[in-house]
Amino acid sequence: MLLRLAYLTVTNALAFLRLLPMSDKGKDIEILVLRHQLLVLQRQVGKPTFTDSDRAVLAGLVHHLPKDRLRHLLLLVRPDTVLRWHRDMLRRRHAATCVPRRHGRPCTIRSIRALVLSLARENASWGYRRIHGELAALGIKVAASTVWEILREYGIPPAPGRQNTTWTEFLRGQAKALLACDLFGVRTLTGARLHVFAVIEHATRRIRILGATAHPTAEWIVQLGRNLLMDLEDADSKAKFIIRDRDSKFTAAFDALMTDADLKVVTTGIRMLRMNSLMERWIQTCRRELLDRTLVWNQRHLLHALREYESFSNEHRPHRAMEQAAPCRPLPAPITQQAQLAHLKIDRRDRLGGTLHEYQHAS
Repeated sequence: MLLRLAYLTVTNALAFLRLLPMSDKGKDIEILVLRHQLLVLQRQVGKPTFTDSDRAVLAGLVHHLPKDRLRHLLLLVRPDTVLRWHRDMLRRRHAATCVPRRHGRPCTIRSIRALVLSLARENASWGYRRIHGELAALGIKVAASTVWEILREYGIPPAPGRQNTTWTEFLRGQAKALLACDLFGVRTLTGARLHVFAVIEHATRRIRILGATAHPTAEWIVQLGRNLLMDLEDADSKAKFIIRDRDSKFTAAFDALMTDADLKVVTTGIRMLRMNSLMERWIQTCRRELLDRTLVWNQRHLLHALREYESFSNEHRPHRAMEQAAPCRPLPAPITQQAQLAHLKIDRRDRLGGTLHEYQHAS
């Protein structure tokens, strides 16, 4: 509006300067021509619309005319309307110079509003009364109605509507107690088939390559299960469940071994890969990034490549579910100094002959 008002003011000022050298007779003729054009437009157009800038210009110009001439002036609106525009313009100008007085209770402090929202999102079963009680226990004095208004303003439904838990939220809440294992096959250069046994932790996405063999017997699976239990004990793992498919290689002896270690075995449905989605996804990633780009000579070569990829996946490869951090390596502090960003020196470390690349700051 301000830009348009300035534009109209400049154009009217230039038009006024153009009228100065004209004679009175020329001005009268031009006024008659403009009046006639205005009558033609009034016959063709219905109710015209005026912007705030148009109202301000007309009110400012017409205000300087005598009232007796204003009555005979041909306008698109009534003279009383123009005078009302002028009064409203002066009223708004006067109101802008006055400091408005605040009425009602003061606004809630931003930190208290953030705390209310945090309590509501972290505790789905808490209603506004329960949140109000928690704030009182912290020494924060606010009204219960204020808590209710904050939740309503940010679109947070009442407690019964927030208690519905999706499968994704449930699995994330139980991730620290979940392990998943699976067997997948790899073809060597000669066409022989090798079987690899791997385990992944749901919470940290840490992968463990337990072994590979051409003949996966029940005794071999049980021995790898013992190795897994020793690794979990050394890592002080809190896992309580292990997910596996219905492969016949997982015998009752394997399940009994897990049960004795307080790990409950959960079997997936028949041909339901999504019930073990994290393990299946890691297998696809391993094939795409390593196995599909490597010619495997024999079992020893396969184990060497898988050990390298295990270290790469756990210590370097970013994971979107963990905000791009690696399972065994947290994200470093972000670089905030522009000088450091302008003179970055990054070194590349090749693994497995350049199949895998790791990048780090030059020392």
